Amino acid sequence: MTLIVARVAFSTPAPPIEEVAARFEQEAIPWNPIDQVNWPEFPARPEVRFRIMHSDSEIYLQFHVRQEGLTATFDYDYGGQPYKDDCVEFFMIPSPSDPSYFNLEMNCIGHGTFDYGPLGGERVHGDDSVISRIRRLSSLGSEAFGRRGGMHDWTLTIAIPKELYALVDKDLPGFSGRTVKANFYKCGDETAVPHYLSWNPVVWPKPSFHRPECFGDLYFE
Repeated sequence: MTLIVARVAFSTPAPPIEEVAARFEQEAIPWNPIDQVNWPEFPARPEVRFRIMHSDSEIYLQFHVRQEGLTATFDYDYGGQPYKDDCVEFFMIPSPSDPSYFNLEMNCIGHGTFDYGPLGGERVHGDDSVISRIRRLSSLGSEAFGRRGGMHDWTLTIAIPKELYALVDKDLPGFSGRTVKANFYKCGDETAVPHYLSWNPVVWPKPSFHRPECFGDLYFE
């Protein structure tokens, strides 16, 4: 799949995350589904969609999920395991010369991890000094609540400074006018109903999102 990432301008390099969330609406940034069920043994398909835009300094993501049941047990970043909760993820290869990919994983209350490295090689786990620079806003708040039943709608907005991607390539060129490889996911390893959805299809015999050969294309305006 291919997706065009709209370019927007803010009055400051790091606008308040509430302003970012509102800007998605003001710009009418389109939603995209995360609906690929890649492993038949995990057929659950909550309603998941995302949208993305960027500025000179940051990449902005917004996820919306509607699902039965909800799990949030990790209310800290470094050392957490957000993929065990209801979690959304963004994987991307930012550099044209380095195969390393970044995986941002955030649970439904906006706590998560930001790791990077090549497939099959040593991966670096971003510590709190890195992850704290990623701003987030969840409609569910930020405190862990364990498990909840019933139907839930939630939205998570994320702002990622582009300079964090230079951790693998100090000469990383700007994103504008470039196409990069990426994928978006929704999972929940230890939720009431485990599930593994993707934006671009993943061809692999068992659940694994760490398959850069299955990433789609993002073109940054």
